[in-house]
Amino acid sequence: MVMETTSPAIDKIRCDACPVMCYIKPGAAGACDRYANHEGKLVRVDPHVILERTVSHGGKLVPFSRTEDWDGKIVHEPSTFVTAIGAGTTYPDYKPAPFIVSAEVDGVDMVTVVTEGIFSYCGIKVKIDTDRYLGPETATVRAQGEAVGHVTTSEYGSQMLSLGGVHHLTGGSKKEGRVTCDTLMDLANCKAVELTIDGGASVVVQAGQPPIVNGVKEERMRVGCGSATIGMFAKQWHGKVDEVVVVDDHITGVLSEHQAGKLLDIADTGIKMKGRRSTPGRYFQVADPGTGWGGTDISDPLAILGPFDAKEAKAGLTMLMVSTTGEHSSYYVLDETLKPVETEMPADLKFSVERIQENCEPALCTVLFMAGAGGSLRAGVTDNPVRLTRSVKDALTRVT
Repeated sequence: MVMETTSPAIDKIRCDACPVMCYIKPGAAGACDRYANHEGKLVRVDPHVILERTVSHGGKLVPFSRTEDWDGKIVHEPSTFVTAIGAGTTYPDYKPAPFIVSAEVDGVDMVTVVTEGIFSYCGIKVKIDTDRYLGPETATVRAQGEAVGHVTTSEYGSQMLSLGGVHHLTGGSKKEGRVTCDTLMDLANCKAVELTIDGGASVVVQAGQPPIVNGVKEERMRVGCGSATIGMFAKQWHGKVDEVVVVDDHITGVLSEHQAGKLLDIADTGIKMKGRRSTPGRYFQVADPGTGWGGTDISDPLAILGPFDAKEAKAGLTMLMVSTTGEHSSYYVLDETLKPVETEMPADLKFSVERIQENCEPALCTVLFMAGAGGSLRAGVTDNPVRLTRSVKDALTRVT
């Protein structure tokens, strides 16, 4: 399968498993980390792993055997599964796969073809649980100053990044390609990576860990948008406060105008909101995106309010303003001029803010590896690759 050829460089071995054709010096591995030069011989680095049999057989290849009756499944699942881990690879597959294991099941020939397939051009999708503004969509994401991806469309309560891919791996400078590859490897191996976003924030991302945005560790996802928060907690606010505003970059909720408030017969308060009114009690674009209250750019929640309507508002009216994570909250009482004055929050309202926090899921980073194996891998299995593809679609062939 793999030839050993002495290179012009002394003591180096040339590997022909793939078109890179590495010259490997003694004690070193090739670019793929699958083959190495061990005392002048080309060897596979990792043992070939057989699931459920690795302990008793030391990770060596064991033969297939099947005696039990067919259970009715379209595809047989052998109790001994020959993995590709440590199998080595040939890519593109102008040669047969490293391992081809045959067996007979109920008189039907079964063939298992094993190759440690290379992912040609891979990428990673990163889900970052945060309301904080990381940067505009399509903004370039950088690692070590090099472009490695971009900001993509956000999901509910989370910001999304798309990293890697052919353009960044091979379409730019050599440094850009190396940094992109290192970033993908680190993220996929659950290591922390610091990313910066053009026109936005710096964020430390690590799979399964809270994101750190501009040096601040995120604690929780939002419980829902401002409108959803009103719907969930309106009953708990009824009779304890006259007005509640849940600040949110997506949909800011106003209790007295919201359908939940109407069903509870909460009186109009004369509150006036900035932004674009969507439906009663629901407002878009009350502020610009940012890292402040509810994912907006404000640090003073009163900035999203206009003057109270004197026909409906009255001195002494109480108002709670809170973010969708409960991270920010303030309590106000209208003075004689109908201006909100911040006052110490009553205990029962503090409890409701804590209840919002309790109902928020922990903020985490999720890393999804996206990859495609090169089409030529099929050539190590069949002379007509498209028929293999069709057999996979028909569930006659299983690819793992």
